[in-house]
Amino acid sequence: MPRPKVAWGNLCIYGLATGVGQFGVMYYAVNSQISPGLASLVVQTQVFFTIGFAMLFAKEGLKRYQVVAVGIALLGLVIIALHTDSTTTFLGLALVVFAGLSWGIANTVSRQAGSINMLSYVVWASAFSIPPLLLIALIFEGGVVRLWDVTLAAPMGAWVGVLWQSWANTLFGYAAWGWLLSKHPAALVAPAPLLVPIFGMGASAFFLGEALPPWKVEAASLVIAGLIINLFWPSLQAQVRKFF
Repeated sequence: MPRPKVAWGNLCIYGLATGVGQFGVMYYAVNSQISPGLASLVVQTQVFFTIGFAMLFAKEGLKRYQVVAVGIALLGLVIIALHTDSTTTFLGLALVVFAGLSWGIANTVSRQAGSINMLSYVVWASAFSIPPLLLIALIFEGGVVRLWDVTLAAPMGAWVGVLWQSWANTLFGYAAWGWLLSKHPAALVAPAPLLVPIFGMGASAFFLGEALPPWKVEAASLVIAGLIINLFWPSLQAQVRKFF
């Protein structure tokens, strides 16, 4: 694919923020510091960071209903912070919040890239994440020999996961995501991935047996309620005005 017409620095920041800051850090947290279901919920702090960066750099305004929506979602994250245990540590929360920050940075720089071929943009930017991810893998997996042995011994399920992560999620998902951000206000687009916890927590419960106590359901409900308010309040308000 031809290199997109965007500065090298922009490509580098996007690649490092997405490949290393978001996924590299979050996968380490999921491995030992936080359950996958909760991680899929906490990483949605990207909404707050994306909207904040849009206000700071793009001078986008924040409407009153959006403030309410963000506040309700934040209450859900507070509930999670109050229920740390052996499966969810403060370090895990901090790492996943950092992943959310990285996602917010990636959203911001991709919007600054303008109207370009987003698939080509994601492919070229991803190349910048390879060296640091390889270095991190060597450090945490125990060196070159150990990393090579683990790679050769990986089961078929692991390779299916790699293919899904690289093609379906990274290439298609983030190309489509970047296109949406280039066409619509960040405050409107950024909350959409709050749907992720529905699938994340559901899949974690089904495949990994993660418990879903009432506080997890309550936290997820608050976060999703924030999404609903942010996305549907304007149309709901318009419908109400037709009758009054």
